[in-house]
Amino acid sequence: MVQKAKILLVDDRPENLLALEAILSALDQTLVRASSGEEALKALLTDDFAVILLDVQMPGMDGFETAAHIKRRERTRDIPIIFLTAINHGPHHTFRGYAAGAVDYISKPFDPWVLRAKVSVFVELYMKNCQLREQAALLRLQLEGGGRSVAGESKEPAGLLAELSARLAAVEEQAEALSKQLDDESADAAAVATAAHLERKLTGLRRALDALEPGTGSGTPPVPSQS
Repeated sequence: MVQKAKILLVDDRPENLLALEAILSALDQTLVRASSGEEALKALLTDDFAVILLDVQMPGMDGFETAAHIKRRERTRDIPIIFLTAINHGPHHTFRGYAAGAVDYISKPFDPWVLRAKVSVFVELYMKNCQLREQAALLRLQLEGGGRSVAGESKEPAGLLAELSARLAAVEEQAEALSKQLDDESADAAAVATAAHLERKLTGLRRALDALEPGTGSGTPPVPSQS
């Protein structure tokens, strides 16, 4: 069963959180509420999120300050942030949002379909990265265990390599389709860059698998990085 991605919704107004939940419920992911910047930072200490929807104007710690804290933490600095704001002070205000680390800056009222589409892209990228980490972990177990399967049962190396290759091929196919979708929709530069990073990691994992095939070399191939 595929684990659902978590999406963090940060807004001090309960009615805004309710509206966001209504818009994003069709994505069938786990929606987590936070009514303040402090509450959002607390949630980020324990859970992993695919994307953060962050209101700019909040009492106490505003969206810009919250984003700054998120980007300073190694655990959370790569999580995409979409700023939502009910005010528009011109290009300078928008620039401040991007300077704070946002991948997008959306003014209210916004088109629900557009917001849902943008969030879905980052959810897909997050899920592909999770799948890639699983494949890398399985490959690492193969290299360290000398052909032992994840469940601890004996399995021929050739059979396990074939299984790994098939799983990786499925992820590669999905990543390629997602990249084409981003190109067709002229997506945000941050989403395109994230997709390119995913493809590079997939290429590294494929090379490591190919190096394990009989007759391709005697050395132990490098294990792909999970970063």
